[in-house]
Amino acid sequence: MDTKQKAKYDARAKIFKALSSPVRLAILDYLSDGEKCVCHIVDHLEEKQSSISRHLSTLRDAGVVEARKEGVSIYYKLKTPCVINFFMCIDNVLKEQHEEAREIVETL
Repeated sequence: MDTKQKAKYDARAKIFKALSSPVRLAILDYLSDGEKCVCHIVDHLEEKQSSISRHLSTLRDAGVVEARKEGVSIYYKLKTPCVINFFMCIDNVLKEQHEEAREIVETL
């Protein structure tokens, strides 16, 4: 593997690592319908603000979300809304796995 390919895969892995938390996936899902204040994300997910802030920082560092400050509030939105299309693809994989498992059980 050449250096450019390795760099590409390393960059992809960084994004996948940022997406590897159920809480971060829930944050992205919540942001899919628009920009939200951190306080609303905290309330919606019923998590501590410190935890949500760490997760948002990870997502921001991976380039998946972006933030803006308005007064004392910080608002986040998806930087790359196409990530939601990726979630739909993953949901299709899960449905397919479920169907395959159901078919296997039916043959027993």
